[in-house]
Amino acid sequence: MGKITFYEERNFQGRSYECQSDCSDMTPNLSRSQSCRVESGCFMVYDRPNYMGNQFFLRRGEYSDNMSFGTSGSFRSCRQIPQHRGSFRIKIYEKENFGGQSHELMEDSDNIMERYRMSDCQSCNVMDGHWLMYEQAQFRGKMMYLRPGEYRSMREMGFSGMKLNSIIFYEDNNFQGRSYETSSDCAELTSYLSRCNSCRVESGCFMVYERPNYMGHQTLARRGEYPDNQRLMGMSMSDCICSCRMIPTHKGQFRMRIYGRENFRGQMNELLDDCDSIQDRFRMSDCQSAHVMDGHWLLYEQPQYKGRMLYLRPGEYRSMRDMGTGPMDMRIGSMRRIMDSC
Repeated sequence: MGKITFYEERNFQGRSYECQSDCSDMTPNLSRSQSCRVESGCFMVYDRPNYMGNQFFLRRGEYSDNMSFGTSGSFRSCRQIPQHRGSFRIKIYEKENFGGQSHELMEDSDNIMERYRMSDCQSCNVMDGHWLMYEQAQFRGKMMYLRPGEYRSMREMGFSGMKLNSIIFYEDNNFQGRSYETSSDCAELTSYLSRCNSCRVESGCFMVYERPNYMGHQTLARRGEYPDNQRLMGMSMSDCICSCRMIPTHKGQFRMRIYGRENFRGQMNELLDDCDSIQDRFRMSDCQSAHVMDGHWLLYEQPQYKGRMLYLRPGEYRSMRDMGTGPMDMRIGSMRRIMDSC
C-alpha cells in the first residue's frame, strides 16, 4: 500500500497530512500544500479538488517545492495508483464517444502521430492496467492518469487534448531569455516577446516568417533546435522571427492546379505529387496563380526545391505577387507536398 505525506509549506514545513488512499479534497485537512513526500508506492496529485486540473505523477521520493512541477498553486486532491500485475491493454479513438480512427495498444507509444497517423486521442477504453496520457510526443507536457474504464470525452474530464504541434520561441540566441510556446498560428509574436532570435520545435511542423501577419521571408521549421535565425532562415543576426503558422497533419491525397498567369489564366497543370522542375515537366516558366484542393504545399523559387519558399494551404491564390506573403520578384521553379512525417 502506498503512503504520501503533504505539508503546508515548502521544504516539508508546517502542518502535515498523511494519506494512503484516494483523497478528493485535501482542504479539510490542510489549508494548502506546497510540498510532499512519497514514502511508498505511486500517486497522482492534482491542483484542484475532485481530481481535476493539472495532474502530476509522483514516485517514491521527496518533492520540496511545487514550483518544481511548474505550478505555483497547492495540491488539492490525490489518487493512489495500485500496483498492477498482468497485461496492459487500451483502445484509443481519434474522436469523442469512441468515434473515428481507433487502435489498440499493449505497450508504450512515444508518438501516436508517427505510429498510427492519429492527430489526437479524444476518447478511449482502458481494458487492463493503468496508463498515463501525455500532451506531447516523447512523454512530455501535461499528463492524464487513466484507470480501467471507458472515457467518452477527454475534454470533459479537463484534458484539453494532445499537443501534437509545439514550438517554443526565445528572445535571444541559443534559447536564452524569455520564451513563448504555441501550438497554433500566431500573427504577431511581438505581443509576447520583444524579439525572437532562436526557437525549438518540440513536435510537428511550422512556417516561420520574418514579418508579422505571415509576411516576408518564410521557411519551414521541422522538429529540432534552431539556436539562431541565421541557421534557420538565412536571416541577418539583426532580423527576428515575427509570426508563425502551424501546419496541420494531412491524411489523404494531395491535389493542386497551377497556372502560368494570374487569375487562373494561361497554361494549367494539375499536380498530385512533387515536382522538382515545372519548366522540365510542364514547360512552364513560372506559376503566377494556384488552386490548392487537397493537402499543404511548399513552392520554391528554383528547381530541385531550392531558394526562397512559399507555403500554400487549401484555397484559391489568384496572384502570388499580391498575396504579400512572399517576395514580389519571386518566381516559382519547383513545388513539393508537406507530408505528415514532419
